[in-house]
Amino acid sequence: MALALDSAQDGSLAPGDMVWIPGRTFMMGSDKHYPEEAPSHPVKVDGFWIEATPVTNRQFTAFVKATGYVTFAEKAPDPKDYPGALPEMLRAGSLVFTPPKSVSGPDISQWWVFKFGANWRRPYGGLSDLRGKLDHPVVHVAFCDAKAYADWAGLDLPTEAEWELAGRGGLDDTEFAWGDELTPDGVAMANTWAGTFPDPQHQARQQGPDDAGKILRTERLRRL
Repeated sequence: MALALDSAQDGSLAPGDMVWIPGRTFMMGSDKHYPEEAPSHPVKVDGFWIEATPVTNRQFTAFVKATGYVTFAEKAPDPKDYPGALPEMLRAGSLVFTPPKSVSGPDISQWWVFKFGANWRRPYGGLSDLRGKLDHPVVHVAFCDAKAYADWAGLDLPTEAEWELAGRGGLDDTEFAWGDELTPDGVAMANTWAGTFPDPQHQARQQGPDDAGKILRTERLRRL
C-alpha cells in the first residue's frame, strides 16, 4: 500500500532520498508514439512518495548479502518452461545491448544479444563486474527480483500510472518530460541516442513520455 497521506507531505515519514508526487488526474499514454500507449486517457492517481533515483548496485548488493537472494537471470531456465528449446541454450544469462555496425530492419536481435552469465553482478556478461559501478542503476532484474527487493526494503513498486505521472515531471501532454523540444536552446536534457540507430525516423521520439527508463524504482509503504 503506497504512502499517500496528506499528512506525509512534510517528509516526516519518508527517507531523505524520496520525492513526494502530488496526486491528480492526468492524461496517461500517448497517441503519438507506440501503438500500445494509445489511446491517451485520463487517470486519477493519489499522491505518493517515490525514490529520486533508481535502485543502485550498492543497494541491491546489500539486499543480496542480507537475504542470499538469487535473481532470475542467475538461474538456469527450466526446460519445462521452454519446450523445444535447444539444450545448449538452457543456461543462465540475460540480454545485453551490443551496438551493431549496421542495422537492417526492426529485428531487435541485431542489437540485443543473449549472453550466458550476464546478470546484475556481471552486467556485460563474461568477466565484467561492478567495479566503478556501485552507484549505477542495477540491471538484469526481472519483476520477481524487483518485487523481492521492494518487499525486503519495506517498499512497493510504483504502478504504471504512478510511474508515468512521476516521469512527466509535472507536465501533461508534452512530447518529453521537460517539454516539447528534444534539445531546448541546444541543451541535451537527457541521455538519448544521437545517430541513425535503430531507425532515423524514430530517433527523436524513441522514448515516449511514459518510458523515461524502466529501471527498478520503489515507493514507500505505509509502516503500520
